[in-house]
Amino acid sequence: MGGTEHLTVQREGATLVLTLNRPEAKNALSLPMLVGLYDGWVEADEDDAIRSIVLTGAGGAFCAGMDLKALAGRQMEGQQHRDRLTADPDLHWKAMLRHHRPRKPVIAAVEGHCVAGGTEILQGTDIRVAGESATFGLFEVRRGLFPIGGSTVRLQRQIPRTHALEMLLTGRPYSAREAAGIGLIGHVVPDGTALEKALSIAEQVNACGPLAVEAVKASVYETADMSESDGLAAELKRGWPVFDTADAAEGARAFAERRPAVYRRL
Repeated sequence: MGGTEHLTVQREGATLVLTLNRPEAKNALSLPMLVGLYDGWVEADEDDAIRSIVLTGAGGAFCAGMDLKALAGRQMEGQQHRDRLTADPDLHWKAMLRHHRPRKPVIAAVEGHCVAGGTEILQGTDIRVAGESATFGLFEVRRGLFPIGGSTVRLQRQIPRTHALEMLLTGRPYSAREAAGIGLIGHVVPDGTALEKALSIAEQVNACGPLAVEAVKASVYETADMSESDGLAAELKRGWPVFDTADAAEGARAFAERRPAVYRRL
Protein backbone atom coordinates (compact mmCIF):
# COMPACT_ATOMS: atom_id res chain seq x y z
CA MET A 1 0.00 0.00 0.00
CA GLY A 2 1.11 3.51 -0.74
CA GLY A 3 0.33 6.76 1.02
CA THR A 4 2.19 10.00 1.70
CA GLU A 5 2.67 12.33 4.65
CA HIS A 6 -0.78 13.83 3.95
CA LEU A 7 -2.67 10.74 2.74
CA THR A 8 -2.95 7.48 4.66
CA VAL A 9 -3.98 4.18 3.14
CA GLN A 10 -5.31 1.13 4.94
CA ARG A 11 -7.32 -1.98 4.17
CA GLU A 12 -10.56 -2.93 5.88
CA GLY A 13 -11.29 -6.34 4.38
CA ALA A 14 -12.00 -5.77 0.70
CA THR A 15 -12.30 -2.00 1.20
CA LEU A 16 -9.45 0.45 0.61
CA VAL A 17 -9.72 3.40 3.01
CA LEU A 18 -8.05 6.64 1.89
CA THR A 19 -7.77 9.28 4.61
CA LEU A 20 -6.93 12.90 3.90
CA ASN A 21 -4.46 13.49 6.72
CA ARG A 22 -3.59 17.13 7.24
CA PRO A 23 -5.89 17.97 10.16
CA GLU A 24 -3.99 21.10 11.21
CA ALA A 25 -5.16 22.66 7.92
CA LYS A 26 -8.63 21.03 7.85
CA ASN A 27 -7.15 18.68 5.26
CA ALA A 28 -6.62 21.42 2.71
CA LEU A 29 -5.20 19.99 -0.50
CA SER A 30 -1.42 19.73 -0.73
CA LEU A 31 0.88 18.18 -3.29
CA PRO A 32 1.58 15.12 -1.09
CA MET A 33 -2.16 14.67 -0.60
CA LEU A 34 -2.86 14.85 -4.32
CA VAL A 35 -0.08 12.38 -5.14
CA GLY A 36 -1.34 9.99 -2.44
CA LEU A 37 -4.92 10.25 -3.68
CA TYR A 38 -3.98 9.49 -7.26
CA ASP A 39 -1.86 6.52 -6.19
CA GLY A 40 -4.79 5.26 -4.10
CA TRP A 41 -7.18 5.35 -7.04
CA VAL A 42 -4.63 3.47 -9.17
CA GLU A 43 -4.06 0.87 -6.46
CA ALA A 44 -7.80 0.21 -6.23
CA ASP A 45 -8.10 -0.07 -10.01
CA GLU A 46 -5.22 -2.54 -10.28
CA ASP A 47 -5.95 -4.77 -7.28
CA ASP A 48 -8.92 -7.05 -7.89
CA ALA A 49 -9.03 -7.97 -4.20
CA ILE A 50 -10.23 -4.40 -3.55
CA ARG A 51 -13.97 -4.16 -4.15
CA SER A 52 -14.76 -0.70 -2.80
CA ILE A 53 -13.08 2.51 -1.66
CA VAL A 54 -13.92 4.78 1.26
CA LEU A 55 -12.64 8.36 1.18
CA THR A 56 -12.58 10.26 4.47
CA GLY A 57 -10.64 12.89 6.40
CA ALA A 58 -8.68 12.96 9.65
CA GLY A 59 -9.26 15.20 12.65
CA GLY A 60 -12.98 15.83 12.25
CA ALA A 61 -12.78 17.44 8.80
CA PHE A 62 -13.10 16.16 5.25
CA CYS A 63 -11.37 18.77 3.07
CA ALA A 64 -11.31 22.58 3.14
CA GLY A 65 -10.23 22.82 -0.49
CA MET A 66 -6.98 24.10 -1.95
CA ASP A 67 -4.37 25.58 0.38
CA LEU A 68 -4.88 29.21 -0.66
CA LYS A 69 -2.03 30.50 1.51
CA ALA A 70 0.36 28.18 -0.27
CA LEU A 71 -1.20 29.03 -3.62
CA ALA A 72 -0.75 32.77 -3.00
CA GLY A 73 2.92 32.12 -2.27
CA ARG A 74 3.22 29.85 -5.31
CA GLN A 75 4.69 27.20 -3.05
CA MET A 76 3.09 24.02 -1.75
CA GLU A 77 4.33 21.59 0.84
CA GLY A 78 5.90 18.38 -0.33
CA GLN A 79 8.12 19.68 -3.10
CA GLN A 80 9.81 16.27 -3.10
CA HIS A 81 6.74 15.11 -5.05
CA ARG A 82 7.13 17.81 -7.71
CA ASP A 83 8.66 15.35 -10.16
CA ARG A 84 5.40 13.37 -10.15
CA LEU A 85 3.48 16.45 -11.25
CA THR A 86 6.12 17.26 -13.84
CA ALA A 87 5.89 13.74 -15.25
CA ASP A 88 2.07 13.86 -15.31
CA PRO A 89 0.71 17.45 -15.44
CA ASP A 90 -2.81 16.01 -15.21
CA LEU A 91 -2.11 14.20 -11.92
CA HIS A 92 -3.89 16.74 -9.69
CA TRP A 93 -7.09 16.52 -11.77
CA LYS A 94 -6.98 12.74 -11.65
CA ALA A 95 -6.45 12.88 -7.89
CA MET A 96 -9.52 15.11 -7.50
CA LEU A 97 -11.60 12.70 -9.61
CA ARG A 98 -12.03 15.31 -12.34
CA HIS A 99 -10.15 13.33 -14.99
CA HIS A 100 -10.31 9.86 -13.49
CA ARG A 101 -13.14 7.58 -12.41
CA PRO A 102 -12.14 4.52 -10.37
CA ARG A 103 -13.62 1.20 -11.48
CA LYS A 104 -14.68 0.40 -7.91
CA PRO A 105 -17.45 2.25 -6.03
CA VAL A 106 -16.18 5.24 -4.02
CA ILE A 107 -17.99 6.06 -0.78
CA ALA A 108 -17.36 9.41 0.91
CA ALA A 109 -17.44 9.63 4.71
CA VAL A 110 -17.66 13.32 5.59
CA GLU A 111 -17.20 15.01 8.95
CA GLY A 112 -16.75 18.75 9.46
CA HIS A 113 -15.66 20.96 6.58
CA CYS A 114 -16.22 19.70 3.03
CA VAL A 115 -16.00 22.95 1.13
CA ALA A 116 -14.55 24.40 -2.07
CA GLY A 117 -12.24 21.68 -3.46
CA GLY A 118 -13.69 19.29 -0.88
CA THR A 119 -17.16 19.65 -2.37
CA GLU A 120 -15.62 19.30 -5.83
CA ILE A 121 -13.92 16.00 -4.95
CA LEU A 122 -17.19 14.89 -3.37
CA GLN A 123 -18.91 15.17 -6.75
CA GLY A 124 -16.56 12.50 -8.09
CA THR A 125 -17.65 9.98 -5.45
CA ASP A 126 -20.54 7.55 -5.86
CA ILE A 127 -22.19 7.26 -2.43
CA ARG A 128 -22.00 9.98 0.24
CA VAL A 129 -22.40 9.92 4.02
CA ALA A 130 -22.05 12.92 6.33
CA GLY A 131 -22.08 13.67 10.03
CA GLU A 132 -24.80 16.05 11.23
CA SER A 133 -22.38 18.96 11.73
CA ALA A 134 -20.72 18.66 8.32
CA THR A 135 -20.58 21.81 6.17
CA PHE A 136 -20.63 21.91 2.38
CA GLY A 137 -20.26 24.67 -0.16
CA LEU A 138 -18.42 26.09 -3.14
CA PHE A 139 -16.83 29.26 -1.77
CA GLU A 140 -14.74 30.14 -4.82
CA VAL A 141 -16.80 33.10 -6.10
CA ARG A 142 -16.52 34.79 -2.68
CA ARG A 143 -12.76 34.78 -3.17
CA GLY A 144 -12.84 35.88 -6.79
CA LEU A 145 -12.01 32.36 -7.96
CA PHE A 146 -13.61 29.82 -10.29
CA PRO A 147 -14.56 26.28 -9.11
CA ILE A 148 -12.50 24.66 -11.82
CA GLY A 149 -12.60 21.18 -10.28
CA GLY A 150 -15.66 20.36 -12.39
CA SER A 151 -18.53 21.86 -10.40
CA THR A 152 -20.03 24.07 -13.13
CA VAL A 153 -20.45 20.90 -15.19
CA ARG A 154 -21.14 18.14 -12.67
CA LEU A 155 -23.23 19.81 -10.01
CA GLN A 156 -26.20 20.59 -12.26
CA ARG A 157 -26.19 16.94 -13.36
CA GLN A 158 -26.33 15.69 -9.77
CA ILE A 159 -28.80 18.08 -8.15
CA PRO A 160 -31.56 20.34 -9.59
CA ARG A 161 -30.08 23.23 -11.56
CA THR A 162 -31.66 25.91 -9.38
CA HIS A 163 -29.89 24.47 -6.33
CA ALA A 164 -26.65 24.04 -8.28
CA LEU A 165 -26.68 27.67 -9.40
CA GLU A 166 -27.50 28.92 -5.92
CA MET A 167 -24.59 26.99 -4.46
CA LEU A 168 -22.22 28.12 -7.21
CA LEU A 169 -23.27 31.80 -7.33
CA THR A 170 -23.73 32.61 -3.64
CA GLY A 171 -20.75 30.72 -2.25
CA ARG A 172 -22.68 30.18 0.96
CA PRO A 173 -22.31 27.21 3.34
CA TYR A 174 -24.80 24.36 3.42
CA SER A 175 -25.55 22.17 6.42
CA ALA A 176 -25.59 18.39 6.10
CA ARG A 177 -29.39 18.36 6.33
CA GLU A 178 -29.70 20.95 3.57
CA ALA A 179 -27.16 19.12 1.42
CA ALA A 180 -29.20 15.93 1.84
CA GLY A 181 -32.40 17.80 1.04
CA ILE A 182 -31.09 18.90 -2.37
CA GLY A 183 -29.59 15.47 -3.10
CA LEU A 184 -25.88 16.26 -2.76
CA ILE A 185 -25.44 13.57 -0.10
CA GLY A 186 -27.40 10.43 0.67
CA HIS A 187 -27.06 9.87 4.43
CA VAL A 188 -26.86 12.12 7.47
CA VAL A 189 -25.64 10.32 10.59
CA PRO A 190 -24.61 11.35 14.12
CA ASP A 191 -21.30 13.18 14.28
CA GLY A 192 -18.35 10.86 14.45
CA THR A 193 -20.11 7.92 12.79
CA ALA A 194 -19.79 8.77 9.07
CA LEU A 195 -16.85 6.42 8.57
CA GLU A 196 -18.65 3.60 10.37
CA LYS A 197 -21.71 4.07 8.13
CA ALA A 198 -19.58 4.28 4.99
CA LEU A 199 -17.76 1.06 5.89
CA SER A 200 -21.12 -0.62 6.50
CA ILE A 201 -22.28 0.37 3.02
CA ALA A 202 -18.96 -0.80 1.60
CA GLU A 203 -19.47 -4.21 3.19
CA GLN A 204 -22.84 -4.50 1.45
CA VAL A 205 -21.19 -3.62 -1.85
CA ASN A 206 -18.35 -6.08 -1.21
CA ALA A 207 -20.86 -8.90 -0.65
CA CYS A 208 -22.15 -8.50 -4.21
CA GLY A 209 -20.66 -9.88 -7.41
CA PRO A 210 -17.66 -7.64 -8.18
CA LEU A 211 -17.98 -7.95 -11.95
CA ALA A 212 -21.64 -7.00 -11.75
CA VAL A 213 -20.88 -4.06 -9.44
CA GLU A 214 -18.22 -2.68 -11.75
CA ALA A 215 -20.41 -3.12 -14.82
CA VAL A 216 -23.39 -1.43 -13.15
CA LYS A 217 -21.30 1.55 -12.08
CA ALA A 218 -19.78 1.87 -15.54
CA SER A 219 -23.21 1.68 -17.19
CA VAL A 220 -24.70 4.39 -14.96
CA TYR A 221 -21.99 6.90 -15.88
CA GLU A 222 -21.66 5.81 -19.48
CA THR A 223 -25.36 6.31 -20.22
CA ALA A 224 -25.92 9.46 -18.16
CA ASP A 225 -25.95 11.83 -21.14
CA MET A 226 -27.39 9.45 -23.75
CA SER A 227 -30.90 9.38 -25.09
CA GLU A 228 -33.05 6.65 -23.55
CA SER A 229 -32.82 4.45 -26.66
CA ASP A 230 -29.03 4.84 -26.91
CA GLY A 231 -28.68 4.28 -23.18
CA LEU A 232 -30.70 1.08 -23.26
CA ALA A 233 -28.61 -0.23 -26.14
CA ALA A 234 -25.40 0.60 -24.27
CA GLU A 235 -26.78 -1.05 -21.12
CA LEU A 236 -27.35 -4.32 -22.98
CA LYS A 237 -23.85 -4.19 -24.43
CA ARG A 238 -22.35 -3.59 -21.01
CA GLY A 239 -24.60 -5.86 -18.97
CA TRP A 240 -25.24 -8.94 -21.07
CA PRO A 241 -21.68 -10.34 -20.84
CA VAL A 242 -21.99 -10.38 -17.04
CA PHE A 243 -24.44 -13.28 -17.34
CA ASP A 244 -21.67 -15.45 -18.85
CA THR A 245 -19.29 -15.03 -15.89
CA ALA A 246 -18.42 -17.35 -13.02
CA ASP A 247 -19.83 -14.68 -10.70
CA ALA A 248 -23.26 -15.02 -12.29
CA ALA A 249 -23.14 -18.81 -12.11
CA GLU A 250 -22.21 -18.68 -8.42
CA GLY A 251 -25.00 -16.19 -7.71
CA ALA A 252 -27.56 -18.45 -9.42
CA ARG A 253 -26.37 -21.51 -7.49
CA ALA A 254 -26.49 -19.65 -4.20
CA PHE A 255 -30.02 -18.44 -4.92
CA ALA A 256 -31.19 -21.95 -5.80
CA GLU A 257 -29.59 -23.37 -2.65
CA ARG A 258 -30.83 -20.50 -0.43
CA ARG A 259 -27.31 -19.66 0.76
CA PRO A 260 -25.03 -16.61 0.55
CA ALA A 261 -23.00 -16.36 -2.63
CA VAL A 262 -19.22 -16.54 -2.37
CA TYR A 263 -17.65 -14.64 -5.24
CA ARG A 264 -14.11 -15.85 -5.86
CA ARG A 265 -13.50 -14.80 -9.44
CA LEU A 266 -12.71 -11.12 -9.76
